[in-house]
Amino acid sequence: MNIDHIKRYPIADLSAIISSGQKISIHPSTKELLQTKRKALESTIQNQDQIIYGINTGFGVLCDTKINEEDLNQLQINLIRSHSCGYGAISKAERIKWVLLLKIISLCKGASGVRLELVEFLVSLYNEDLIPVVPERGSLGASGDLAPLAHLSLACIAEGKIMYEGLVYEAKEILSIKKIQAPGLRAKEGLALINGTQYTLSVLIENIILADIVFKAAVQSAILSSEAFHVNRDIFHPEIHSLRNQNGQQKIAKIIDDQISKPSRPLYSVQDPYSFRCIAQVMGASLDAFQYVQKIAENEIQSVSDNPLILSDGKVVSGGNFHAQPLAMAADILKLAMAELGSIAERRIYLLVCGHRDLPNFLIEDAGLSSGYMIVQYAAASLVSQNKQLATPAIVDSIVTSKGQEDHVSMATNAALQSLELTNNVMQIVAMEWMTACRAWNFRDQWKLNPISLKHLTNYLQRIPHKILDHIPSQDYQPTIEFLVSEMKS
Repeated sequence: MNIDHIKRYPIADLSAIISSGQKISIHPSTKELLQTKRKALESTIQNQDQIIYGINTGFGVLCDTKINEEDLNQLQINLIRSHSCGYGAISKAERIKWVLLLKIISLCKGASGVRLELVEFLVSLYNEDLIPVVPERGSLGASGDLAPLAHLSLACIAEGKIMYEGLVYEAKEILSIKKIQAPGLRAKEGLALINGTQYTLSVLIENIILADIVFKAAVQSAILSSEAFHVNRDIFHPEIHSLRNQNGQQKIAKIIDDQISKPSRPLYSVQDPYSFRCIAQVMGASLDAFQYVQKIAENEIQSVSDNPLILSDGKVVSGGNFHAQPLAMAADILKLAMAELGSIAERRIYLLVCGHRDLPNFLIEDAGLSSGYMIVQYAAASLVSQNKQLATPAIVDSIVTSKGQEDHVSMATNAALQSLELTNNVMQIVAMEWMTACRAWNFRDQWKLNPISLKHLTNYLQRIPHKILDHIPSQDYQPTIEFLVSEMKS
């Protein structure tokens, strides 16, 4: 794939490129743009009377400290070394592959003014699967993802560590083995590498891809639970939802109305509990929020989040595009949207195990001697409680840094990492609901199921057969998650 500075790259397209192992290159017109912009920057630097932040000055609160011309390259090297202070678990290789790709796309816009050689080096890292070792924590999401991107950028000066084929090497060693020359850093380039939101964005994209699968699985679990609980199908009538005029609600209602069976047997109640009756309203609101988050992320892919920037007229201007406020807010919104999916799913688990509507207590025939799925609901409730804590907005917690120069930070990376943890929790809750709904349906052996749910259920029972007696439910959690992921992808 050619990286073109004028092309827009949706998440789905980039995901396909990464998962397929496709190599990338820089479009010829983009190469020309990079060279033109670099020449414009170098021409500006030659004007010794002009002070330009981060190019011939210090950083942060040191922005008024002038740097001598002979030290400009060393300034950038010192920046990368000093900012490499991340901590925590090492980011998985696929996430850093995303960071590399996102950083390349951003730099190819030309507004950062870096050399073509530097971008081509990043392309070589990407194509050769040379993955810089990057701790996942340490970014405030304000002056860019400084710490994680600094660790990524150490490779440019042949420092730090690089993962290759499951092993960790010193950067200098593996670059020598692969016969790749580190480009070093010249004026502006270290700052361009770390002033950016690409680390947070990669985590958010990782979450969006997972959340899409979780959402589809949650809809199917809700349908099967509705079948087992024998809800009034009128709650999904299209006209009810068209009168509300909320897109997400209408979409969820239509999916369920198209799939759910329409039996003639008597209803258990005139009105169902909200966790069933308001499936479309609650999950539809989450869908609308999810689509907003995806839009923000895709806008950011096409963005330049560096500072200062080389404008179209060649002027170098300092701004604040590195501030990750849009991503922080999107991640916090996604936390709320996914937490609600888990919350309403847990309520349906509760109702299915409570012995209502001719279902046995805890979905076991000899309740008392046996406990059935009593504690599956406990475990789901524990996750829902944890999600309430994780869903607290990270964005409202700003801490002043750099002697007050950077006095409002977004905490976007914290928000994105929390969101990812929360979404994984919801995947677990949805798996618990699916297991519970499958178990409940086994007590409806004379009833007919809608074709799509029947297909999913049949496929599931082939992998994980129904167990009549008490057993160890937790042993089925991960296989159920893997089943749901594969079914939703197919």
